[in-house]
Amino acid sequence: MASVRSKYFTARALVVHVVLAAWLVMCVLAAWWQVGRAFGGNSLSFLYAIEWPCFAVLGFFGWWALLHVEKPTEDDEVARREYEERMRTEALAAREADATTSEEDPTLAAYNDHLAELSHAPKKKLWGH
Repeated sequence: MASVRSKYFTARALVVHVVLAAWLVMCVLAAWWQVGRAFGGNSLSFLYAIEWPCFAVLGFFGWWALLHVEKPTEDDEVARREYEERMRTEALAAREADATTSEEDPTLAAYNDHLAELSHAPKKKLWGH
């Protein structure tokens, strides 16, 4: 029971509850308004009358996600940093090995030179001919 209270009755959670309630009320009112317009002859409002309840469902999923997202622990952060550093080291080693063992393709080199020239060439204005 303590975990439920800590999850659903914190200050942040109460704000999220209030925002969800306001969102659901707004979606119901907008759907009701669109149903009235649809029966009044605006056929496009039938689509909007379906759309607003979908927005309400999305708001509910957002509410659920905001309440159930857990902050990463310090151990998770350390593991993530170690993983990223290991991946950077492996990628650097792979690039260095590739650079020392293979020559650049002449066609690729010519294309890269062409792109370098284009990047330094003055830009043409494409408007106001």
